[in-house]
Amino acid sequence: MTAPPSPSSSQSPMTVPLAGLPARVDVYEVGPRDGLQNEGTVLPVEVKAELVHRLVAAGLRTVEVTSFVRPGVVPQLADAEELLAALNRVDGVRYPVLVPNERGLDRALASGVREIAIFGSATESFARANLGRSVDESLAMFAPVVARATDEGLPVRAYLSMCFGDPWEGQVAIPQVVAVATRLMELGCTQLSLGDTIGVATPGHVVALLDALGDAGLGVDRLAVHFHDTYGQALANTLAALQRGVTTVDSAAGGLGGCPFARSATGNLATEDLIWQLHGLGIETGIDLEALVRTSVWLSERLRRPSPSRAVRALASSSTAAPAAPSSEE
Repeated sequence: MTAPPSPSSSQSPMTVPLAGLPARVDVYEVGPRDGLQNEGTVLPVEVKAELVHRLVAAGLRTVEVTSFVRPGVVPQLADAEELLAALNRVDGVRYPVLVPNERGLDRALASGVREIAIFGSATESFARANLGRSVDESLAMFAPVVARATDEGLPVRAYLSMCFGDPWEGQVAIPQVVAVATRLMELGCTQLSLGDTIGVATPGHVVALLDALGDAGLGVDRLAVHFHDTYGQALANTLAALQRGVTTVDSAAGGLGGCPFARSATGNLATEDLIWQLHGLGIETGIDLEALVRTSVWLSERLRRPSPSRAVRALASSSTAAPAAPSSEE
């Protein structure tokens, strides 16, 4: 009797392109900042540095490493200066940080940061919860930050949260999002990341917002998307954005994250899940999926909980995705 064939141990999907998609997507990794800020476990700085090093070694070329917020507000990121000093930076890799105000910018500049991000809200409720001020007041706070950073030659990314829904206000009107987005970019920001902070977006909503922003003069070349997977829509929403020409997608290794100021938000789109989809579509990323899975398995052990990423779960049991041996930096 012939034995049944062994299950395949393939580590990559079949490549079947779809027409109308970009040839390459830039993956903007937010795990070390947006991911770890919502974890109950506060990791030692040496583990955070090792995480950044492993992500870069896996091929990621943009890794948002930390945030210069007040330590009492986000204690998980209280070691921002120490972390930046511990990094072995690689030429050609971007290491942006989030700054909330001019004091945060001062700290970032003193640490040798060469790229920053600011964090605004499309809704008044979240602006009050996250920044302690109105939308108008937050834009006034950001103006000197962007101006000073630009004078220093630093690119400035703008995050806009609650673009698709708000836990206090419910549905957010597209014209409201467009109005705040336009004002943020008029400050001089180089890129706008559209945040589905509580994960309620669906593909049609994504397309409608992108089209409305285009009509307002904000083309997809200046936009990125940032989806949370609360209702399992993050990959579908990403595909809709790609079909509209977006080429920068935010994600977090292992599906880390959420939002400490919006408790209904679950984890970010997992970088591994995103890469599986992109590689299956024949889209170039430059990222080694197996190395990325090993990194998320390694990180899960330190966080003492399994990764929510479906790709990590599916791939981690194979021998090629087993946890890597600890490095000398652990």
